Amino acid sequence: MDRMSETPPPPDRPAPRPRGDFRCFRAIATRWMDNDVYGHVNNVVYYSYFDTAVNGYLIDAGVLDIHAGPVIGLVVETQCRYFAPLAFPQPIEAGLRVASLGRSSVRYEVGLFAHGDVTSAAHGHFVHVYVDRATRRPVDLPAALRQALEALQ
Repeated sequence: MDRMSETPPPPDRPAPRPRGDFRCFRAIATRWMDNDVYGHVNNVVYYSYFDTAVNGYLIDAGVLDIHAGPVIGLVVETQCRYFAPLAFPQPIEAGLRVASLGRSSVRYEVGLFAHGDVTSAAHGHFVHVYVDRATRRPVDLPAALRQALEALQ
């Protein structure tokens, strides 16, 4: 046995997340253009999947009007950890949950899973600060939005 295999990984090393960590799932179709020259989905596309999953959930819940709503969410922080490749034409599922809910902000956690897999190929977080559309100043989360977000806690 070589020296590298004798050393266990550090206990704080990130690991894939199980499906049970997430409150709801949304299907996302990979696209031909998502793959890079190495034959897998390019790392920056994962952030697009996060955005698609979160905003799709909010639109379907009837709490986000992207064209005329008085309150909009601005992304102020994102992170992603990668564990296994995803590639077109593989269907994926995005698991969502709310990790923390503030007066005007929310931290979403998103897990990306190959269809049917029990652990995430990637997971990360995404923080929205909700602001007035016109002034771009933080506002209290509207009641209906807060209720939709609490369903993901």
